[in-house]
Amino acid sequence: MTITAPSKAAADADDLSVWPASTGRLPHGGLSVGGVPLAEIADRFDTPVYVLDEGEVRARCRTYRDAFPDADVLYAAKAFLSRAMVRWVDEEGLGLDVCSAGELELAVTAGFPPERMVLHGNAKSPHDIEAALRLGVGRIVIDGPSEIARLAAMVGTGGSQKVMVRVVPGITAGGHEKIRTGTDGQKFGLSLTDGSAQHAIARVLGQPQLELTGLHCHIGSQITDVKPYLAAVRRMVGLMARVRDAHGVVLPELDMGGGHGIAYRPGEPALDLTALARRLRTALVESCAAAGLAVPRLTIEPGRAVAGPAGVALYRVLAVKRTCDRVFVAVDGGMSDNPRPALYGVRYAPRLVGRRPAAQACVATVVGRHCEAGDVLAADVELPGDVRPGDLLAVPVAGAYQLSMASGYNLVGRPPVVAVDNGAARLLMRRETLADFRSRDIGD
Repeated sequence: MTITAPSKAAADADDLSVWPASTGRLPHGGLSVGGVPLAEIADRFDTPVYVLDEGEVRARCRTYRDAFPDADVLYAAKAFLSRAMVRWVDEEGLGLDVCSAGELELAVTAGFPPERMVLHGNAKSPHDIEAALRLGVGRIVIDGPSEIARLAAMVGTGGSQKVMVRVVPGITAGGHEKIRTGTDGQKFGLSLTDGSAQHAIARVLGQPQLELTGLHCHIGSQITDVKPYLAAVRRMVGLMARVRDAHGVVLPELDMGGGHGIAYRPGEPALDLTALARRLRTALVESCAAAGLAVPRLTIEPGRAVAGPAGVALYRVLAVKRTCDRVFVAVDGGMSDNPRPALYGVRYAPRLVGRRPAAQACVATVVGRHCEAGDVLAADVELPGDVRPGDLLAVPVAGAYQLSMASGYNLVGRPPVVAVDNGAARLLMRRETLADFRSRDIGD
């Protein structure tokens, strides 16, 4: 096995830069989040368990509101959604970006105003559209040509629904090819390059039941550079100018999506939100001035950047296997509660909590309990050389696209979610149990 120098291991273990701002050090190697010791949460709620710092979520919502005071900020529900999250986002003044009837109805039943929501999706089902129309969603984003006539028919004669058209601006951006959505040749949106977007806009304008309020684009996820957003906004303004010239219509809204990148490990880059807000507004104003357009109302849709850094996943070590050249640390969760490493090869920085190590650090691979060789949560990370069964591992930056993408693989059951704030912990979502699986299995 590979042993690392004590000084480097100590420095890495001391770095809390990617943890929630409320994270505190405790005696004997412990950590607290939101004023609650993580070991206490693991003992009280068992493991695996997800911890969500309410204060961190709220602070990040306020940071976006402050950075974009003249824009609409919509939280992307797909990152993580629960009734509590809906309430926090609502109270902090953000809207919601949803992409299914399930997300939409959960938010509405939790008290969120539907007029402050936008419905996305490249393949909206009739149920999705029916729910959006019945509940009065603020905007429906048209993603393909077949949606235009279908949506108009469901709205019905005399009805009206505000819509946007999702445009693919031909911008390459994103942390992995599977989460790049601004390029041609993928399932989302309508291409600016081949004229599909322009054709769809003309068709929408010909439907009296549909009120076209603006254009939408989303160029990818986990983007840490401002430049792709600037290129995208210029192309979108250029299209808005062509719509004005061809149809005499000035569109009042422009939704630039989200995808704002965050650091998952110390030292990794993150998108500079202040620079994004300043430079995006400048590019929008300058582009509109050059085209002779009024500046449209800007919308952005952060999800990961709000929820991700607020979450911590806690796992219990079940087994340690040492081979001639590797150390495998197996935990009681895995790809069923976090498929991102298997899907995108993402990297995390797990940390031993609850005791002080008595050995130098070694390079280990944290693996899950599932029957897949690809069930790896963190490859080639530093852990204490004396890591053993029963130890508690904490993984920061676990609030987005983990539980929201969780599965029932091996019938393990999805972990609970515990909110922490001001020294108190409360259960938001309970653990999925065998009884839940049995209740769905009605055949014999």
